[in-house]
Order: sequence, then C-alpha cells, then structure tokens
Amino acid sequence: MPVEIEMRARFSQEAHDQLISRLEQDGEDLGRDDKHIYFYVLPDQLLKVTDNIATNTAKITLKTSKIGHGTAFPETDIPIAREDVVAAVRVFNALGFENTMHEAYNQRRNFRLGGVEIAVKWSEAWGHHVEFEVLLDEDPSQAAVDAAHERIYSVARELGVRLMSEEELAEFTAAFEAAQKVLEPSAPGATPVT
Repeated sequence: MPVEIEMRARFSQEAHDQLISRLEQDGEDLGRDDKHIYFYVLPDQLLKVTDNIATNTAKITLKTSKIGHGTAFPETDIPIAREDVVAAVRVFNALGFENTMHEAYNQRRNFRLGGVEIAVKWSEAWGHHVEFEVLLDEDPSQAAVDAAHERIYSVARELGVRLMSEEELAEFTAAFEAAQKVLEPSAPGATPVT
C-alpha cells in the first residue's frame, strides 16, 4: 500500500494569507479542493468517506495510522460515486463505527513546491492549517522515508512555517476527540447521516 508522509502546522488568518501569497508566487497552484468528510477515528486507524466538492468525486480511505502517531500513513483509497457517499456512511455506521464518526467541511487549496504537495486548509476543528505531503510507493525504504521527511522540512523552512511536533499533534487530536465525546448527537459535527 502506498505511504503518505504528512506533516502539519496551524496558524492565524494573517499567516494563512501570507502563505497563500507566497505559494501563488513561488509554487505551482493545483487549485481548490474543498471536501466534505465523514471520518471515523478508530484506535490505531483512520477511516474516511470523502465527498470532494471541487472535483465532483468521492472515495473511501483507510489510513493505518493516526495523527500524532508518526508521520508515515500507509493509505488505501477506493473511489466511489458521489451519490454513494451517504450509503457508504450508512454502512460504516451500521457496522458499529457511528460513535467514532466526525463530520467536517474543509476549505482547501493545493500547491506543489520542491516536490512537496502543500494543502492550505481551513476547518472548524483545526482552524487555518497546512499539510505538507509526499506520497511514496508501496513499502518504501527507510532512505526514501528519510528523504521525504527532509524534503518536507526543507520546504517548510523555506516558507517560514513551523511544523507541529508529534507531541503537539497528539495533544491536539486527543483534545479534539475528548471534546467530540461530550457533544450531544444533535450538535454540529456529531449528526449521523441518515
């Protein structure tokens, strides 16, 4: 299964706007990529059903790792039709995952710089943030993983972005998950799909 190396940063609206300007000038603009995501936070995995509004596509994704548990995310994608998103969510909910589901809308604009894909995003849970990603082939060597990490660190430094540490990511996601558990079923982000 392909492995995605991901690192993240959170920042203010002002820093977001500065990053967009810099990437418009120095990077390759890959365009808008807004998504509506149903994600299931499982003990050691992340399962997502993604309705990609910008590209009129959808998919189911399984990441066999979680944010805050390393930067390498083995990932399997299964394309589905957009009209099947609600059915996919119903299936996962019926399989017993409903209590782990969170719903999010992500505004996203993608760029590429120095061989790194950069997704500048906003969501209610994360606020303004950015993901730096390098996709590697199946079963990459440690040298390939190390090179991807260095490429991401180099591009982030060039852009003046401080990446979050694993500890910061783990703390942030744990706080988010704890807050979601206390939401009532009728609260935004906790509403099951029917």
